[in-house]
Amino acid sequence: MKFLSQLFDNNKQWAIDVEQQEPGFFKSLSEQQKPEYLWIGCADSRVPANEIVGLKPGELFVHRNVANTVVHTDLNCLSVIQYAVDVLKVKHIIVTGHYGCGGVNAAMQNGRFGLIDNWLRHIKDVQHKHQDHLKAIESEGKRQDRLTELHVIEQVMNVAQTSIVQDAWARGQELQLHSWIYSVGDGMLRDLKANMSSSDQALESYQEAVARLKDS
Repeated sequence: MKFLSQLFDNNKQWAIDVEQQEPGFFKSLSEQQKPEYLWIGCADSRVPANEIVGLKPGELFVHRNVANTVVHTDLNCLSVIQYAVDVLKVKHIIVTGHYGCGGVNAAMQNGRFGLIDNWLRHIKDVQHKHQDHLKAIESEGKRQDRLTELHVIEQVMNVAQTSIVQDAWARGQELQLHSWIYSVGDGMLRDLKANMSSSDQALESYQEAVARLKDS
């Protein structure tokens, strides 16, 4: 309980510091939420979305789960996407993976981990889809990194195929999808360039991004 008390102390000091640096910040924040970005990232504690891109509270709408996975039966993720697109009118959806992802690494193993095996199945599907390319990579570490990259690109395509995004594009709403990956080792982001802004362009962008990775 002592540690939890420390968290409350930390929160109090944080609120004081923010208000001193920007008087009226919390009053303004409580009256509106107008982020331009939806970040779909990994639940890993080493990947703090706002801090990575230097945005304040209220400027980035965030959904996180194990290995930044977008599944068409995941009502939690779909609800976040719908709220972000239909209500908040975000202009960008960014799927961000990270090297050293525990979910991706676990999916590459043949072990049994319990309930999470059902979730890891989605990552294994990506692995199976690109198995010939992955098997040709001799280094285990590089193979894990490549699957992490491919998984991000596949998830962006999953976002593009949701009825939410398809409907937004059909009515002419400005909405761009992006595929990023983060390195815990140096704190830097990298653009995987599966960038999509329309239904017609999505498949081509996906294919080019995958081909670019496999040629690298």
